[in-house]
Amino acid sequence: MNADNARALVFGDTLACEEIRPATFLPGEPDANAQRVACLRSDALLRAIAVVEDSRNEDGEERSPQDSAMQRVEAKLDLLTALMATLVNNQETGDPAREFRWSALGVCLAVGGGGGAAAASSPGTQGMFRVQPCDWLPETLQLPASVLASVADAHGHHLWLRFLSLPPALTASLERHLFRVHRRAIAESRRAR
Repeated sequence: MNADNARALVFGDTLACEEIRPATFLPGEPDANAQRVACLRSDALLRAIAVVEDSRNEDGEERSPQDSAMQRVEAKLDLLTALMATLVNNQETGDPAREFRWSALGVCLAVGGGGGAAAASSPGTQGMFRVQPCDWLPETLQLPASVLASVADAHGHHLWLRFLSLPPALTASLERHLFRVHRRAIAESRRAR
């Protein structure tokens, strides 16, 4: 599969965002239970991030101050629990910051020119796409993915990954997260003018 075909499958008509964040592709077929747990954790993380980030931008008309304050406390407790679980499991990733473009369907990940397991992944390889979704929280999403294409061109080496069987709730949370990223990028570009 070439990059154009992969682009159509990964981005299609969906919202896609470009970012530079700690991210990697971990080849290897996780069992069904590991994928289910990763999807549940990723959905919970995205929902908690949404509550915290959306509460910063609320105008207060829809909810009472007590409701908003309680939602922020609950989201912060969820995040604290996730961070403690990470510390206990000693799951520090140390992933390098990489350029990528992603949608709720998949990602095009720059993996550089220098070998490594991710760069050596051939089409059809399954694994997990791991990314730190926000700067203020060192917790990662893990999304099951399959390599559609591995392309080296004048712009470097890229893996085209298609997300596998994400539950509808996780897909919705990911779409909402990407919309916030897109909205933030537009606001930053307007401020830069």
